[in-house]
Amino acid sequence: MHARCLVESLAARGHEVEIWALTLEGAGIAVAPSVPIHRVAVAWVPGEAPAARVERCSAVLAAALRGAPAVDINHAQDMLAARALLALRAEGEIPHVVSTVHHTEVFEDRFLEECQRASIQDVDRSIAVSAFWADRLAHEFGVEAPVVPNGVDAARFASPGLDRAAAGARMGWGDRPVVLAVGGVQPRKGSRMLLEAFARSRARLPEGALLVIAGGDGIYASDAHEVAWRDDASRLGLVVHEGPDPPPGAHVARIGVVADDDMPVLYRASDVLAFPSTREGFGLVLLEAAAAGLPVVVSDLPVFSEFMENGVDCLMVPVGDPADLANVLARVMKDPVLRDGLVARAYETAARYSWDETAARNDAVYAAFLAGG
Repeated sequence: MHARCLVESLAARGHEVEIWALTLEGAGIAVAPSVPIHRVAVAWVPGEAPAARVERCSAVLAAALRGAPAVDINHAQDMLAARALLALRAEGEIPHVVSTVHHTEVFEDRFLEECQRASIQDVDRSIAVSAFWADRLAHEFGVEAPVVPNGVDAARFASPGLDRAAAGARMGWGDRPVVLAVGGVQPRKGSRMLLEAFARSRARLPEGALLVIAGGDGIYASDAHEVAWRDDASRLGLVVHEGPDPPPGAHVARIGVVADDDMPVLYRASDVLAFPSTREGFGLVLLEAAAAGLPVVVSDLPVFSEFMENGVDCLMVPVGDPADLANVLARVMKDPVLRDGLVARAYETAARYSWDETAARNDAVYAAFLAGG
């Protein structure tokens, strides 16, 4: 999403921009027709270790990019793309690599750890999406990175053209109360803790409450985490449905990747966003939900406090605390006065961020970089 919105805003500023994107089986990317996109197909190999997947996919991306026309800025949005571009730079195919570092991961695999280090230290310019991560890059990697925060198209998310009932019908769960999570099932999304919190809160939530999990699980997805998450669901007595249109007997619905055009509808069809991440670069989903009029419950990560305030435009819970998350979810779902206050102030927060401003700040980084040779 960051890449899509950034390139569209850069194009609106008069730049010629294109995207090169890996497309995994069963996934896609929605980009405005005015922005050229090169889709590089890669197969999904079941059971493949994340390190092997990154090595294979970065090689596929580098092969596709090899021989492409020269551009002024080669900008990677993750460590896989940075690895591909760094390989091309080593071959003399491209002169430089700029990389946005959204956050860092803690990898047990040394290959992945080295890929991450290279995407920060070996590129020609790193960009951070928050002051928190800019500080971490400086102290842990010795890299000075300018801060360019995310933006949001607040008007688009505020006006999906459907009310709650119609949006719920379109998404396939009707008027069932919905706790929404975005980002798939991943360790850093606090997915297992959220499952525990939802199970604890069910007796206090409105009848028929459904936990909806949107998004893919990512290229670093771990089979071990998937198994543990499913074991948790079974232990907690939660019935999990895969795909759209969850039946009445389902407690959790994993609906997968949602088309970008349907994201405003997804937010409108939900009643609260739960975002209990243990690690995030910025938290773009929070701005989208805020713009859509959805109250948000988030973990108390420092990066979220850079643009949201606990008790004002969101409610924050301690990282990794399912009991507190369960209590807050129940409170938000049952207190309309609290909900209305959070929603009104959160929209004001979202309105302060735009992709045009993000593009302008990226533009300034590009200009300074090119001027410096």
